[in-house]
Amino acid sequence: MRLPILLFAAVSLLLLPVACGRLPGGAPASEEIIKQSSDVDADFALYAVNRAFLPTAAQWPSTGKQERLNWIGASNGAKTQIIQPGDTLTLRIWDSSDNSLLTSPEQRDVQLQDVRVAANGSVFMPYVGNVNVLGLTPDLAREQLQVELEAIVPSAQLQLDMAEGRNNSVDLVSGVASPGTYPMPNRNFSVMGLISMGGGISANLNNPQIRLVRGRSIYGTSVDALLNDPNKDSLLRGGDRVFVEEDERYFLSFGATGEEDLHIFSKDEMSAMDAMSVAGGFQDSRADPQGLLILREYPPSAIAPGVRGPRHTRVVFTLDLTSADGLFSARQFQINPGDLVMATESPLNDALTISNIIGNFFGVFSRAGVL
Repeated sequence: MRLPILLFAAVSLLLLPVACGRLPGGAPASEEIIKQSSDVDADFALYAVNRAFLPTAAQWPSTGKQERLNWIGASNGAKTQIIQPGDTLTLRIWDSSDNSLLTSPEQRDVQLQDVRVAANGSVFMPYVGNVNVLGLTPDLAREQLQVELEAIVPSAQLQLDMAEGRNNSVDLVSGVASPGTYPMPNRNFSVMGLISMGGGISANLNNPQIRLVRGRSIYGTSVDALLNDPNKDSLLRGGDRVFVEEDERYFLSFGATGEEDLHIFSKDEMSAMDAMSVAGGFQDSRADPQGLLILREYPPSAIAPGVRGPRHTRVVFTLDLTSADGLFSARQFQINPGDLVMATESPLNDALTISNIIGNFFGVFSRAGVL
């Protein structure tokens, strides 16, 4: 009996110096980061995030991929369409005259299909010639053609139908159930109307973003912002292209978080508390809630003279989630794209590791029947 006890005592003594130090782990303890920041040659700056510090950090330059695009506000458009080059017209002409130039006694109407509007905005009619209808509504174009036709065939009556061409259509490129080219039913056709016509936004997109390409300009906003603000439901113009795509911004989680991974932004603005929720929170057996770290790298211009910014391009922000101020501050501190969210390990974790090793020795001895 004395041999196993002596052996266990020897093992415990061998492990004791290790317990005083730190075993290798998946993340550092917060004390290590704080100690390194106090070194004269430290290559990063350390800031504790609290209520007093939040206004200061909010004035610092942005980091990561912060794509700031303008968006076009909503406005009211006409409930009718206007004729543009490339549209096609169907002209149906009625004439009851016995000596009609257009019809026969057996057929009192004639139909001219797929009459394309030329690049100069004109259409050709038999016996009339070219008539300019550019920019006219279908009703006004019918009246214009009727006047021209009556000069040749006084008894004729004209009916006009219009099919939108490229200049009266928009492209819904991606991010919906049915992408494609859609004709604009009128000049009051909006982005939301187009998305609805395309079958709605794909459910697998994380914080979907809308991009509107008009000529050489690109406008952008998020679907969430569009749905929550009717003033963002922009009117479309012929030739517009609309893309719906997943948010490309991301942050990283590391250490004693529930999940170490790359995480796409789940909403337009993410706080430190949001980031921890997405990353699965803290690991109860390992994490130190007093040592939540946000690692961020600023551009060199952020530390230039006269610029409100950090002392160093590399910055570590610390949050203590065991205090009320720390919890409220974590809900207000904004995560930037490319940030690394790190949950440090609790100092108690080392002692637990030692206990586990000793427990394993007990198990080995028990299975061997020595104790």
